[in-house]
Amino acid sequence: MTREEKNSIVEDLKLRFAAHNHFYITDSSALTVEQVNNFRRICFQKGVEYKVIKNTLIRKALDSLDADYSSFDNGVLKGFSGIIFSKESGKLPAEVLKEFRGKAGKKPLLKAASIDSCIYIGDENLDALTRLKSKEELVGDIIALLQSPAKNVISALKSAPNTLAGIVKTLSEK
Repeated sequence: MTREEKNSIVEDLKLRFAAHNHFYITDSSALTVEQVNNFRRICFQKGVEYKVIKNTLIRKALDSLDADYSSFDNGVLKGFSGIIFSKESGKLPAEVLKEFRGKAGKKPLLKAASIDSCIYIGDENLDALTRLKSKEELVGDIIALLQSPAKNVISALKSAPNTLAGIVKTLSEK
């Protein structure tokens, strides 16, 4: 690979990291070529992008960003690395990994993830990442919590005449 090709890959990675708030670094070295192609197919169907890139090029692209990715120096960028990019949801790549693992066993492994500049290192974080809520889900939960007291008051006011009439009717029958 020539220096110009490497520089263009690093520039492309910089643009991808800037455009995607969420990315996962995986180790799929234990997968066969057929399994990697199946994994890419699933990623494409789910709306995430999977690329296999050399660690040194990933490091150069990450070093040019404003965020601190020095924690990736502890073995994350060693061996075989693939990156899953997601624009929409921080948990979507985790769900894709879990779905594929259901078919292929305990691979590919999660090396690290960056969700809105929060770093998760290690495969043991995969379950926690699948439970993350998107911004829209959190806003919906907050709105539901804020509306709950008002709905309770309104339903109590609406049911009060019926309840009172039922009590009077029951008392008059006795």
